[in-house]
Amino acid sequence: MSDVDQDAFRRAAGQFPGGIVVVTTSAGHAMTVSAFASVSLEPPLVLFCAEKIARFHDAVLAADAWAVSILAEDGEKTARWLATRGRPLEGQLDGVPHHPGPVTGAPLLDGALATLECQTFAVYDGGDHSIVVGRVTGVGGPGDLSPRGSAPGPPARGPLIHQAGRYHRLRPTED
Repeated sequence: MSDVDQDAFRRAAGQFPGGIVVVTTSAGHAMTVSAFASVSLEPPLVLFCAEKIARFHDAVLAADAWAVSILAEDGEKTARWLATRGRPLEGQLDGVPHHPGPVTGAPLLDGALATLECQTFAVYDGGDHSIVVGRVTGVGGPGDLSPRGSAPGPPARGPLIHQAGRYHRLRPTED
């Protein structure tokens, strides 16, 4: 047990802004994640952290393959829904437009800024979380994310950011 006050630690760590992603499995499990990072270009690796007591934790470890959708600024409703504890296990994505990834079959959210399909590379203990590292096996970007090749969404959307316990929008600058 640590001598550090958990609430004080949460407030301090929460001052660091982070982008919001949704991680999905081909079985339809999904979770909003703020602890996500790129790790390596060769091989291409990313990581995210999953709380060990979350249902998603065991689902993603069992799946071996998963996908990441980087949420745009208009994705707050989706982020909140997929961060809700105790939501129904089945049909989590019923109200969220998505399509299967071409490599993993895991759902990719329509309108995401970018998507990554991954194969689990390693899992490390991270206290009350597991650090899940994935080897990127597929990448989608703006214009690549529509299920039938329709026109890409509106240009110049910014990412959805989480900082100090609240969602924020980061508007891209004009060049």
